[in-house]
Amino acid sequence: MNEFALITSVALSVISASTPLLLAATGELVTEKSGVLNLGVEGMMLVGAIVGFAVTLGTGSAVLGVCAAALAGAAMALVFAVLTLTLLANQVATGLALTIFGIGLSALIGSGYVGQPLQPLPKLAVPGLSTLPVVGPILFGQDALVYLSFAALIAVSWFLRRSHAGLILRAVGDSHDAAHAIGYGVIKVRYLATLFGGAMCGIAGAYFSLAYTPMWAENMTSGRGWIALALVVFATWRPARLLLGAYLFGGITILQLHIQGFGIPVPSQFVSMLPYLATIVVLVAISSDRTRVRLNTPACLGRAFNAAG
Repeated sequence: MNEFALITSVALSVISASTPLLLAATGELVTEKSGVLNLGVEGMMLVGAIVGFAVTLGTGSAVLGVCAAALAGAAMALVFAVLTLTLLANQVATGLALTIFGIGLSALIGSGYVGQPLQPLPKLAVPGLSTLPVVGPILFGQDALVYLSFAALIAVSWFLRRSHAGLILRAVGDSHDAAHAIGYGVIKVRYLATLFGGAMCGIAGAYFSLAYTPMWAENMTSGRGWIALALVVFATWRPARLLLGAYLFGGITILQLHIQGFGIPVPSQFVSMLPYLATIVVLVAISSDRTRVRLNTPACLGRAFNAAG
């Protein structure tokens, strides 16, 4: 394999590993900006993965599969929203329960789909550009969900910083009592933000079963939902840093696949730990700068709101 082919192969692998992290973390960022802490990302991703796979396999349409995955993720998020925003259940406990429920539900639905083949999402070839060395396949030869991950991040960044609705969402996350006092619908805003986060997690799950490894396997996300949650903290709730974090962790995930191939004598168990070990190290490093974390964290994150007082 020549040098250009090696660079291209590694870059494509990093993009594939980073895309579901970026999709899920973008959705969770919006959810947390509204003051809602949903720890059920892993469960929503798994349900999105199996629903997207099943619909695509049954209909032959990847577009329908991705849409179904988004609806499945949003439905899971709706369960969480009803329990925490309407019934005022504890958000942390409910999020953990949602993950456990999603793992079990996806395994149940997917029991009849294990081992069935599926064509991966088609790459979008741009005539005259996709064939360029290195930059061609990297920039102009990706599937639609890769481009969606970038478009969603840009849209969310603009929404939070420039739009009136985004300012309302941030106000709800920073002080729900003040937002309610001036007439904003705190619960409505949080419902919409939570549903958006769930839909993005469903799409991230669909990327696993339709593009990353076009098949269904139980618990195929392998803890990536927890990494997506950590990415939001790593980015200190800022969209621009979310992109950096997603590709950093995506690169570490790919590194674990190649490190032994480079002849480095590292036990395979340690190599498998790398993405999660890196997550812990980064979170500890970020936590040491408490001032920055406190300035960027939504003040009402995880706090229940009761309009009745």
